[in-house]
Amino acid sequence: MSDVFTGNFTQQEPISEEAIEAAVAVLRSGRLHRYNLTEGEVGETSLLEREFAAYVGAKYCLAVASGGYAMGCALRAMGVEPGDKVLTNAFTLAPVPGAIASVGAVPVFVGVTEDLVIDLEDLKAKADQADVLMLSHMRGHICDMEALMALCDAAGVRVIEDCAHTMGGAWKNTASGRWGRMACYSTQTYKHMNSGEGGLLISDDPELMARATMLSGSYMLYGRNGAVPEAEVFEAVKYDTPNVSGRMDHLRAAILRPQLRNLDHQVAAWNVRHDVILEELRGTPGLTVAERAEHEHYVGSSIQFLLLDWTEHDIREALARCAARGVELKWFGGAEPVAFTSRYDSWRYAPSAPMPKTDRILKGIVDMRIPLTFSVEDCAFIARIIRAEVGAVFQGQQGTV
Repeated sequence: MSDVFTGNFTQQEPISEEAIEAAVAVLRSGRLHRYNLTEGEVGETSLLEREFAAYVGAKYCLAVASGGYAMGCALRAMGVEPGDKVLTNAFTLAPVPGAIASVGAVPVFVGVTEDLVIDLEDLKAKADQADVLMLSHMRGHICDMEALMALCDAAGVRVIEDCAHTMGGAWKNTASGRWGRMACYSTQTYKHMNSGEGGLLISDDPELMARATMLSGSYMLYGRNGAVPEAEVFEAVKYDTPNVSGRMDHLRAAILRPQLRNLDHQVAAWNVRHDVILEELRGTPGLTVAERAEHEHYVGSSIQFLLLDWTEHDIREALARCAARGVELKWFGGAEPVAFTSRYDSWRYAPSAPMPKTDRILKGIVDMRIPLTFSVEDCAFIARIIRAEVGAVFQGQQGTV
């Protein structure tokens, strides 16, 4: 019988002792709410906001309850209203169109290329339909941000970046999230920092961030936030911005701050593992790898490849063969959503029309997490399994031609 991989694809690294000690200190204080502070105390949440703003080079940062909340908050702060259209990727996860729908807006889906980034030609064709783009850097693939911003600026489209999969990434040495008007990050367990749930929202625009801070449920305590506009900016917005509470608490912030200090090290560790798998998969018969652009500094916390023009039966067989050998792959092309995988036509609350070019690509996308609990040797072994099993199914296809 062939060798079987026995690792767990959902097992994350343990929370560090430093983070555990910081969390225990918060628990012992009994003051978990971000605004429950003693006189002159800054608090873990405000410190996280300052530190994350400094890390990405932003003026302002707001810590919130989730990445999905950050996206909805950004849309509201931008003035998106019920019935408005918002451009977004056809290849993304459900929280992105969900955030758009949560404010009563309507997603307009933009196609994907074989490199798994937004299709700029399709974006150009649809840019006159909306004045906001919720750009999802899906699975850590960053498009040519200079070209995208030039296109959007010319069309009067404001950009919000969904950086749930690109925290620690960059395009031409400019951090992911620093191209658009606002950017949203996630600290959910399977993202690049782990607080179970959580999110961060950044911007250099004082009015947008004042609105976001009021939306998050600051009441009139916004002066206690860590990276926030000056008090006078709030005078113009504080009475007409609703409270849609979604604050982060001190406990999660305490867990995250040590992780932020270690983030660059984690990014390097992910990329070593990702690149070992990528190199082994490159050249596999029937398999197309998603190539990375020269100017993209990616975070390889997952890897994707394409089984283009394969039948559903053969894709399922390849995945089943890998699963039998312990390798857990997810397929974005299935007609029915499974776990987190779904397609733009799965979201029936969002109207859509078929996009044949994009449909072909989506049908072939296979996805795999790369936990840092896997060693480099584990990753090489996993890649050999994928190469063998995908290759075997492909050879079977050739034999029936």
